[in-house]
Amino acid sequence: MITRRPASERGHADHGWLDTRHTFSFADYHDPGFMGFHALRVINEDRVQPAMGFGTHAHRDMEILTWVIEGALQHRDSLGNGSVIYPGELQRMSAGTGVSHCEYNASRDDPVHFLQMWIVPHTTGLAPAYEQRRFGISDRQGRMKLLASPDGRDGSVRIHQDICLYTTMLTPGERVSATLGVGRSGWLQVSHGAVDVNGVRLEEGDGAAMTGETRLDLVAPDHTEVLLFDLA
Repeated sequence: MITRRPASERGHADHGWLDTRHTFSFADYHDPGFMGFHALRVINEDRVQPAMGFGTHAHRDMEILTWVIEGALQHRDSLGNGSVIYPGELQRMSAGTGVSHCEYNASRDDPVHFLQMWIVPHTTGLAPAYEQRRFGISDRQGRMKLLASPDGRDGSVRIHQDICLYTTMLTPGERVSATLGVGRSGWLQVSHGAVDVNGVRLEEGDGAAMTGETRLDLVAPDHTEVLLFDLA
């Protein structure tokens, strides 16, 4: 079964410097029907104006993944990390026992558009950690590329939960397939373009919960990028 989460029905807040949309309940947006999906707790789609951003704030006991769609995002944290995240790069921050960080648009001229995703870890009280990896276009074009996994295999970042995160980029008419193990579920998020998955059309910003689907056949009617979570 595929259950579509339309982009237009997500939570929304416009703070001027930040335009944000929440797939699941977050901050002042609360919907008891969308509190997360298994261990996937947050998918926020954020657009931040030039030279603006999130001041220093703290997190704990959460796996935080950041995927930039367009622009560049500046990151600094209490672990001593300072980096800029560009499209095609995934950042993983394991908040663990506690970490403070800030994120700003790295450009004074152009907005930054990104997804931030939170995953509940399998264990609380872990040591905070940070990781950032780049994934080339050739690795993502027309194929499912592993971005994050519990064991960090195939060059993916390592997360402390039984979840694998994949991405693919598709040109119009291009197809790709993925499989989900028995008893596992999937969440598909369209970051750019549109896609038909097992005959269900998803537009940009849409998400979909997939249960009881062991094979996913994706066809792109447009230039498309999607993220696929494979969840226990």
